[in-house]
Parts: sequence; structure tokens; C-alpha cells
Amino acid sequence: MRVALTFDAEHPDRPNDGDTTPQILAALADAGARATFFIQGRWAEAFPELALSIAEAGHLVGNHSFYHARLPVLNGDGLATDVRSSEEVIRAVTGHDPQPWFRAPFGSGADRGDLIEALQGLGYRHIGWHIESNEWEPGRTADQIHRSVVDGALAHGDGAIALLHTWPRPVAPALPRILADLAGQGATFVGVDQLDLPPGLEPVGEPRPADIRAAS
Repeated sequence: MRVALTFDAEHPDRPNDGDTTPQILAALADAGARATFFIQGRWAEAFPELALSIAEAGHLVGNHSFYHARLPVLNGDGLATDVRSSEEVIRAVTGHDPQPWFRAPFGSGADRGDLIEALQGLGYRHIGWHIESNEWEPGRTADQIHRSVVDGALAHGDGAIALLHTWPRPVAPALPRILADLAGQGATFVGVDQLDLPPGLEPVGEPRPADIRAAS
């Protein structure tokens, strides 16, 4: 059973006490697990060492936009500028090309054919998710995140894509247990480039309403 753990590396939407990317990378390394990181361009610009460490660890690098704006608010030129700006920073910082992997901020617009076509014209395909632990919600615990990811992956089966973020504090302590429990069930951890992705609209969780200030 292949499981794709994906992490959106971005500026947090609420105060936190430091980025947990190093702990996440350490847990993945300890388990010999490969993951996918969708990197926000502005975040890579602010934390180039962290972005480089993701690529150097052998993880797949994707594009998570530059400004983390909801795609439907951008016109065609604005979308192209945002995607290309992020792409340029990611390439410069990590030495890796994020094409063709893209994740829309908040999942917003991922169910719109015109935006999917616009991304395709820029050389990208959108990657959504099957499992969301909502670890960005205040009060979520490592136990809750662990359980939701493990249960969701086992329920979905082969090819499950899980959405996580690098900044919520409970993610790093939950990750070793997620990796151990799923490995115990026969899971292997792969990048999304190792999945048999369907054509057309990719799986995506329900796009969040505009008044929810949560990151994805």
C-alpha cells in the first residue's frame, strides 16, 4: 500500500513558536520515508536553508504559490505571475524544478476546470488530498492527528494522499507514530510522483469557505 504524505510549507496563519520542519525531516529520515513538500515561494524566500534541506533530503518539491492567495481571486495575469514567482524562488533556493506539482492554497479553485486548465498551461497539475487531519485548528492534539491520518490512509487504501503542514506544533510529535503504525500495516511512503494519479481534476478536500483563516 502506497501512502503519500504531503506537507504544505508556508507562513503560518496564526502565531506559533517556531517552524517544525527540521523535526519533520528528522522523523521522515529515521523511517526512511519519502514525502512531498509543496513550498510557498515567500516562505522559501524567507527560509532558504529550510527549503534547501527539504530538497537535499530527497523529498519531492512542489509549488504552493507565492503569496498563498486563493486562486479564484486572481485574474489570468495575476495567477501566472504568482505561480511563476514562486517557481523562480524555489528553483533558485533548492536547485529543483517544482513542475509539474502544484497545490492550491486552501484547496480553493481546485474544483474549477478553468483554473485547472490555467495551471496546466503553466506546466502544472493540481494535487489535492484524500485525508485531512485539520491540524491547523486550535486545540488539535498529536493523538488526534495521528489517528486521523492512520485511519484515513487505511480506509482509503493504496494511493492515499494525506495533507499536513509544517508549522502546526502537533505535527512533528504525531509523525513518528503515523509512520510506524502505517509501516506496520504494510505501507510504503512515496512522493506523489510515484502514484498512478487519475487524469482530470485531482482529489481535493472540500475547499474551505473564505472566512476560515486556515492554511493549506
